[in-house]
Amino acid sequence: MKTPKRLEPLIEDGLIDEVLRPLMSGKEAAVYVVRCGDELRCAKVYKEANKRSFRQAVKYQEGRKVRNSRDARAMLKGSRHGRKEQEDSWQNAEVAALFRLADAGVRVPKPYDFLDGVLLMEMIAGEDGDAAPRLNDVDLHPDDAREFHAFMIGEIVKMLCAGLVHGDLSEFNVLLDPDGPVIIDLPQAVDAAGNNHAFEMLERDVGNMSAYFGQFAPELNYTRFAKEMWALYEEGKLTPQSQLTGEFAEAEEKADLDAVMREIKATLAEQARREAARKDDGDEGEVTPPWMQ
Repeated sequence: MKTPKRLEPLIEDGLIDEVLRPLMSGKEAAVYVVRCGDELRCAKVYKEANKRSFRQAVKYQEGRKVRNSRDARAMLKGSRHGRKEQEDSWQNAEVAALFRLADAGVRVPKPYDFLDGVLLMEMIAGEDGDAAPRLNDVDLHPDDAREFHAFMIGEIVKMLCAGLVHGDLSEFNVLLDPDGPVIIDLPQAVDAAGNNHAFEMLERDVGNMSAYFGQFAPELNYTRFAKEMWALYEEGKLTPQSQLTGEFAEAEEKADLDAVMREIKATLAEQARREAARKDDGDEGEVTPPWMQ
């Protein structure tokens, strides 16, 4: 096939020998199958900001580090330099997340290189040697659904222990190779400690997994893994080996009886003061003026 313009620099630099075919095109990037020596790999070409359909970048970028205060100010102002820095930050996020999660033992594609907005990474292959199917393209037996769900919960825990939340996890960005699920598409990964929306995103990620696998094993729809793992994370007790139950009892807040009584007394005192004031006003109105006596 004709080499896409964005991939030409990688061929010139010897990182890619041949572009074989397009694999997919999504809201954030287009992916191609490429040959590197004797290996098949994937080249992920990120779309420019004005060509992406992903519109929640600000929420996802909260808590991400920038190189210096000048860049941060430029990003806030939305200047040309700021937009470029923001775009670079968005693209670099997936590369950083892939290395970080691979080091933490999470099943993600191995990253090889990143050049001019193109990420070169491992191709996850299926049993036939071609690209592995997405989870949503596979029919599951209930036992397989339970097994894969448990595996994915474990991977989400590993990610959280590494300080990251996927942020957009669903059956559409999980591949299934002969060894099980592989998590892909991480440019929207957020810092669990630095992003105020981290728990909201974690709960959605976990909920998406439960809803998908729950189609095959309905009992999974009633699990509460997100709240359970987040509570342990906040307490500093979550580890990749944590044994989760999928159950979570909301803590009942004890009423502050002293505060309630103080509020009641203050209200009664205010009511008594107003009644006394009204009575005084009434009594004064009934006093006979001296000239009438």
